[in-house]
Amino acid sequence: MAAAFATLLRREGIDVALGNVLLFVDALGQVGLDTRAAVYWAGRATLVHRPEHLPTYDRAFAAFWLQRERIPTLRVADQPLTLVFDAGDGPQQDEFDRPEDDDERHDIRQVRYSPVEVLRHKDFAAYTHGEFDEARRLMADLRLGGALRKTRRRKPARPRTRRTAHPDLRRTVHRSLKLHGEPLQRLFLEPAERQRRVVLLCDVSGSMEPYTRALLRFLHAAVVGRRRGRVEAFALGTRLTRLTRELANHDPDAALAAAGRAVDDWSGGTRLGDVLRTFNDRYGVRGMARGAVVVMLSDGWDRGAPGELAAQMARLRRVAHRVVWVNPLKATPGYQPLARGMAAALPYVDEFVEGHSLASLEHLSKVIAAR
Repeated sequence: MAAAFATLLRREGIDVALGNVLLFVDALGQVGLDTRAAVYWAGRATLVHRPEHLPTYDRAFAAFWLQRERIPTLRVADQPLTLVFDAGDGPQQDEFDRPEDDDERHDIRQVRYSPVEVLRHKDFAAYTHGEFDEARRLMADLRLGGALRKTRRRKPARPRTRRTAHPDLRRTVHRSLKLHGEPLQRLFLEPAERQRRVVLLCDVSGSMEPYTRALLRFLHAAVVGRRRGRVEAFALGTRLTRLTRELANHDPDAALAAAGRAVDDWSGGTRLGDVLRTFNDRYGVRGMARGAVVVMLSDGWDRGAPGELAAQMARLRRVAHRVVWVNPLKATPGYQPLARGMAAALPYVDEFVEGHSLASLEHLSKVIAAR
């Protein structure tokens, strides 16, 4: 019976492989032939793989299993078409729950879409308020961690690195006591690893206003998900504002509200050179940026002198492990870094990446974690 039904489906234009027929036989053995719904869903789950084949499968099922008269396939122009949008988070409708005396036939095509996939590549500047709320939940899943570096501390060595590791005399002698002082098994130590500090400097000037809200959400997710205080956040404008404490609140709305109260130059001008000099003098050169991954989130528009920005970027580059510049405008077709600030800073940047969408921020997380 399963083979005959598969033959009918092939005649109707549905490509059914032999393996699918065997799966259909196994499914019928599990659910039985007592109820119509069980047979219908067993065949639909194993024999149909494309949504546009569902109307053909329904007609073939009714003709073969229900002994109904086969209804010829109507032309697309003459057949009523019904589109059912499915977001993937609700129950599916059972077409065979309709009354059997319903002779009205429609071409029901189920169109699925993923709002998550759409938001991942959509520009932050085109977001609505509802999409920002959805993006906030997606950003909460991001885990930002700096690249690993070796420390002066040592840990027990793995077997494949023992040849180049340092002998662990203490553990070797301790274990030899169980064998009457014979050191039959020698143990070794190797350098331990820890994540590098990540310093995020976000431009909050007027030119960055379409992206500031989304980027601050990213900063909040990074600070909340930090490990052992390894993430620091700052706001850049006409002055420097440290936001690590304000963004440490696990409530995103409360954290952004506190950050808004702390920043006095919101949506104002930009003096990247002067602000970066303040960062280097107070925090960067003194230790915060030493061996760290420093991330600048800015479009590069600067009212200050380009020479000052270049000099401060050179200072920062000498102490930082890597400098990453995130520019939301880089995704614009035909973009070139012609702004004075961007052109002055680019020679001292290790990675120049986009920052206009969720997908670009996911890529940024991988760039920061790279060695």
